[in-house]
Amino acid sequence: MKKIILLLGIVAALILSSCQEVVPIDLYTAPPKLIIEASINWRKGTDGNQQKIKLTTTTDYYSGVIPKVSGAKITIKNSSNVIFSFTESTTKGEYFCNNFIPVLNELYTLTVISEGATYTATETLKAVPPITEIIQNNAGGFTGKNIEIKSYYTDAANEPNYYLYKYIYSNQIKSNFYVDQDEFFDGNKFFSISQNEDLKAGDLIEISHYGISKSYYNYLNVLVSIAGNNGGGPFQSPPATVRGNIINTTNSANYPLGYFSLSEVDIKNYTVE
Repeated sequence: MKKIILLLGIVAALILSSCQEVVPIDLYTAPPKLIIEASINWRKGTDGNQQKIKLTTTTDYYSGVIPKVSGAKITIKNSSNVIFSFTESTTKGEYFCNNFIPVLNELYTLTVISEGATYTATETLKAVPPITEIIQNNAGGFTGKNIEIKSYYTDAANEPNYYLYKYIYSNQIKSNFYVDQDEFFDGNKFFSISQNEDLKAGDLIEISHYGISKSYYNYLNVLVSIAGNNGGGPFQSPPATVRGNIINTTNSANYPLGYFSLSEVDIKNYTVE
């Protein structure tokens, strides 16, 4: 009997040790792609002069470090040929402009020159209506037991409008991002909604509404469908190759990842009751 018990113990130890063994998998590593994070956001009530653009590259799956791109030349030009230059800060890969002039419905052109290649994109700065009301419902969701937050605004009539909604929660790492268009509520009062089942009294929520272009709406739709609604947001590196509006004019086949967008944004802070 002692021999049987000893044998069973040895087998169990072998099983447990084999379960804990890390088996590395060789993955195909593609050449790194430039990632351009160029979201120019003009918050209501501010001058919008300070803007930031980040440059990184894709990296190996097992790498815990995101490579940052230094030494680039970045400018944005408006339709009057006024040029706004972005200067790299002490933080590698982050470029700042302190004199940007945001104008609604203005057309802007981004130019990034990095490591001998030139990248360009054009986009229009889109307006967003103000958030006028935030309503809490403690009997929301399919079960009727979830806390539901709706943020209301009035859509501009007789024109197609596209929106990005963002909800950031104080007690959670995850955030909610989703996009919308006014096809079925043109000119009417409408709302974004918190899609979070874990809210409780005292939680803080930062609610942001962005006005976005149709092309950016289509791009974000693809990203959200790939990453999932709680996949970390559209401003992180996408889990698959999703082509944005930035082109490589030096070598079109080697296109970058990321998107050049310009949005007016309204931000409200709310405490769950």
